[in-house]
Formats: sequence, structure tokens, C-alpha cells
Amino acid sequence: MSKKIKNSIAITVIVAIAVLAGHSVSAQVTPIPVNFFPLTPLSDVKVPEPDNLYDYVKDKKKAIVLGKALFWDMQISSDGTTSCATCHFHAGTDNRIKNQINPGVLGGDTTFTSPFKPNYTLKERDYPFHKLADANDRLSTVVFDTNDVTSSQGIFKSKFVDVVPGSSQDILSPEKDKVFNVKGIKTRQVSPRNAPSVINAVFNFRNFWDGRAQNIFNGVDQFGTRNPNAQLYKSTTPSDLKPVSVQLKNSSLASQAVAPPVSSVEMSGNGRTFEEIGDKFGSGRVNLLKRVVSEDGLITTNISKRLRGIRPLAKQTVDPTDSVLGNYSRASQNQKGLTITSYEEMIKAAFKPEWWQSSKYIQVDTANNNIRKVVLAPDSSDTTKEYTQLEYNLSLFFGLAIQLYESTLISDNAPIDQFLKGKTSALTADAQAGRTIFEETGCIICHGGAEFTAASVRQVKTYGRLSRSLAPGAPIEDTGFFTIGVRPALNDLGVGANDGLKPESRSLSEARLAQLGKFQEVFGEVPNIIPSSGLHDVADQGSFKSPGLRNVELTAPYMHNGGMLTLEQVVDFYNRGAADDNASIPKLPLLGLTDKQKQQLVAFLKALTDERVRYERAPFDHPQLFIPNGHPGDENSVTDDGTGKATDAFIEIPSVGSNGRSKPNPNFLEKTF
Repeated sequence: MSKKIKNSIAITVIVAIAVLAGHSVSAQVTPIPVNFFPLTPLSDVKVPEPDNLYDYVKDKKKAIVLGKALFWDMQISSDGTTSCATCHFHAGTDNRIKNQINPGVLGGDTTFTSPFKPNYTLKERDYPFHKLADANDRLSTVVFDTNDVTSSQGIFKSKFVDVVPGSSQDILSPEKDKVFNVKGIKTRQVSPRNAPSVINAVFNFRNFWDGRAQNIFNGVDQFGTRNPNAQLYKSTTPSDLKPVSVQLKNSSLASQAVAPPVSSVEMSGNGRTFEEIGDKFGSGRVNLLKRVVSEDGLITTNISKRLRGIRPLAKQTVDPTDSVLGNYSRASQNQKGLTITSYEEMIKAAFKPEWWQSSKYIQVDTANNNIRKVVLAPDSSDTTKEYTQLEYNLSLFFGLAIQLYESTLISDNAPIDQFLKGKTSALTADAQAGRTIFEETGCIICHGGAEFTAASVRQVKTYGRLSRSLAPGAPIEDTGFFTIGVRPALNDLGVGANDGLKPESRSLSEARLAQLGKFQEVFGEVPNIIPSSGLHDVADQGSFKSPGLRNVELTAPYMHNGGMLTLEQVVDFYNRGAADDNASIPKLPLLGLTDKQKQQLVAFLKALTDERVRYERAPFDHPQLFIPNGHPGDENSVTDDGTGKATDAFIEIPSVGSNGRSKPNPNFLEKTF
């Protein structure tokens, strides 16, 4: 980076501090050290990976095959229609426009802002969600404001009862939904935050907007070392089986991956566990007769729940030229799914036998505080559940396999990469001018390096997990997490919320844990900065992870609340100093860009698009997918499918092979489905 740009950023930081503190710039202002990486080609950055990966994985290539199948398979969900990819099918994000609004439940609001309602179809005029009479003046009249969120629809509200032998659909008991319904007819629930892209997400030190998907994967859930009770079972011989704790660093993608399949909003009936998903996909257990009684009195008989396994991707066509799954495609026989007949077969091919080989069972006593013990054979009690080692450890296989697949989704051939490698014609004159604006106005501080995010593994490991904010008083914040005032903090606390674990629920903010003296206890290391005991010496409430900007042209709507439709609206937000949550207290300096400079900055952001992502060329090719897209009718009227739920509408996303599409799919609101 040139000396000119470095000096410009230093000046920007000084001015920022002065403005934030309400003072004029003077020689007495001392800049806070700013940590960031210069822009470099992404191909120069090593893909993060756990150093003990091969303690678990036997064949990495086969684990990637397993991960891609699991990520795109609609059968994973309780309703048999929702996959991980359902919310990440377009440039790693979601571009559906119907039934995609959440009323702001993370802030305690269950009431939609007009015109938004369940099953509403979004329109261009709805954006931005904080609309000003003058987009350049944060003190101008507020024309429209809402705490509602553009997000992704999941499943109907229900309670999990049991799996069904050989079926992709679980037995579910209906639950009343007071939020997501049209005149009492249930609609699909909508998640409370905008879905970020999974492309390049492997470079994030933590994942999810609030960072709750920890860098260390414990093999069980998203909480890493925050959950000391997370255990799996390991067998050194087929007759041996013992509980163990596992830790895999640089595995926040695995931590993230295991959350949606058991979320009662996204993919699961309330109460379903990963062991029960394992039960769904296994095969070959002795017959048992058990009666399962749900809360509403529904009685089901479970005879060898794992009598038949489920063929991977059985509902979906796989292109024969798929870069990962093509060799296993059945499309040439006009059949769906893979030639591999079960996930159990795929797991055994990908993972070491000590994680699945035991002939013993893990018994969970549901009548006695879910106490677990190893048994030689299942019993016939209604109050116990027994799982094979493979079933019980499914969360390990699922998380690591999807992480390894998503680690291949790296977009490192955008025009910016080509330019930084010496091809000067790769960026237009406007994009080059936009790059200078990006760097000299300080955008690079939050979106630096080849990853275009300060929340990267590289930045955290280089500068530490905690950093000093540029805000008044220089409070401590989690590295890569920022409070910029998109919405008032109470709408969504972000990293300032608690993890919800029992018996002790702790703050998701690592800075807050350091302040409370809990950091070393939770993470096993000393914090690089120790905040003072003052409440405001930590910036956490309303803070969110800085997203990577690659392919941002394709990933609207923007921000954690999905409240901005275009890059121009995003640039307007920063140009007026951000802080829409409280316009009288600026959080960032006003940039004062001209209309031409705004256009140049947007031109630079569009130069971060890898054409392979736009056209879904390998490694961004994928199987066929059917995605729920709200319900026939509108926000005022839907049809009942006979069970109290609204009739579903589905869109087909056709399968695509390694050569991609001749015409890209439309971006958000470019076309009405």
C-alpha cells in the first residue's frame, strides 16, 4: 500500500475520533492504532483448516462429496423440503421475495410494520427500511422506518414427534403460530436475520452475524468451548465405546452448520436432535416396538426406525457434470439422487472408523434427566432412546463434511484479483478511482485484506481477538465486530446478547467476557486486551460481524436486517455517517462524497464479483433444488391445505454442472418469481 494511502487512513482515523468526540481536529488528537490488511489477491491467502482434521477424516475428497450432498439435500429437514441450500442458493445467499419478512422478534416485537405481513411480496419501493427525505442528510425527515427484517422462510411451526422409516418427512405435531399466519392459517416461519453468503465464509474466525458459531468446533453444537458438556463417543475397537470431548480449531463453519438442522424456525420440528436426524438416515437396526405419545395425544408405533435408509438427494436431479457429485449422478438413467444408496455408506467412506464402528449403543434415558450410558443392546422401554455410534456422532460428520465442502467455495478470480496480480485492464477507470475512495475513506478498516473483512481468521490471529474501537472513550470490541447504527441496539443486540446456554448463559461478546474475567475460563487463553470494569468500556450491544464484500453485487438485500436494496443505498448510509439508529450521535465521519464518487465506489464494489459465481460455474455448481416461496394468494388471503397450514408454492432451481449457466439467475427483486 502506498504511503499516501496509509497517511490518508491515519488522517481519516484522527478525524473520525475527533468527530465522534464532538471536537475539532487538533494537534493533540492521538490516533488509535488501526489494524487492517492491504488488498491482495485472495489466492494468496491460505484456506484455514483445523490442524487435527485427520484425527477424524479418513478421506477428504469423499468428505467433500458427503458435505455437498448434505448441504443441498432437502430431506435433511423435518418437512422433507428444506435444505441448508434453501437459504443459500443464490451467490451463497437468498433472493426470494415472498414471505421473507420477520417482524423483529429478536427485539421482542411480533407485530409487522405496514405494509409488511406474512406472505407479503417485497417491492422495490419498500427499501430502504430507514428512508430519509434526503439520503445524504441523516437529520432530514424520516419518511419510513421499521424494525422488520428481510430474511429467509423456514418451516411451519411444529413439534417433533418421531422419524418415519424410509421417509424424508418426520412425524410432527402442529403448534399454533401467533406471528406467522394469515387470518389464522399458518404460514412458514421466517428467520430473524438476513442470510449472509456461505461463499468465502471459511475465512471468518467466527460465523453468524452475532459470532455465536465459534472458531473451535466441539463436534456437537455451535458453541465450541462455551459448552463444556459437549461430548461424542469414540471407539478404539468395535467393542469399545467411551465419551470424549473434541476440539477442532478454524472450524466456525462446522459450528455454524450444525445449528440450522435443529432450529425450530429453519429446518426442524421443535425438539428434534441430531441423533434423531442420524436415526432418520441410518439403516439396519434390530426391530423394536415403542409407542411415542406427543403432547396432543398422537400415538405412533415405531418399528425399527432405521429399517430403511434414505438415498442421498433422492428428491433432486444431479447434473452428470457436477464438479463434485457428477460421478455419482443417476440423471443418465432419468433418476434422481446419487448412486450411493445411503448416507451411512458415505460417512463410513469419509470418516475414521473410531467414530462410527462400535457395535454398542448409546442409551438416553428421557425419564431421568437424559442420562446417557453405553449398552450392549437396545431395551424396550418407552422412556429410553438408543442410538448407534454413527447416529449419535452425526453432528460431527455433518459439521465437518459441510465445512470441507464450503471450504471449496472460494471466489478468488474477480476483476480485483486479476488487477492485483498485474492485469491493469481488469479494473475500469471508475473502479480504480473507487478503490482509492474505498481505501482513503477508511472502508478498508472494516473490510480489509483479500477477504474484505476484519473478522477474518488472519486478522484475528495477527492482531488478537479484541480491538479498540474508534468510538468515544475507545471501548474494547470483538475484532471484526462493529456498531455502526443500522438499527437501534434494542432491535437486535447482536454480539451483545447472551449465548443462552445452561446453567450459565454468557455474553456472546468476547470483550464483555474479558471484562468480567471469564475469557480465559471459556477460551483457555489470556485476552490480548483487558477492558476496565466500566460498563461502557466494552462496545457490544448492536454490534455485528463485518461481512466480506466479495460478490456483494449479487447478494442483496444488505445488512444484518436486510434493510437496504442496492449498493447505492449502502453507500448513501455510510456517506451520511451511518448511525441511522440515532442521527444526533454520529458514529462515523460524514464522507461527503459527490454523486460521481459514489458511482465510482459502487463500480469498485462490483469489481469484487467472480464471474464463476454469477454463472454458477464450478465450484459453484449444484444439484436441482425446490425452494418454498410463500403461499398461493397474498398477505390478506391464503388457502388452507387441510391441516391448518397454508398451501405451499415452490420454485425449481435447476441443477447445473461444472460449466455453469449461459444466463445468470436474477438478483434480488430483479425479477418476480
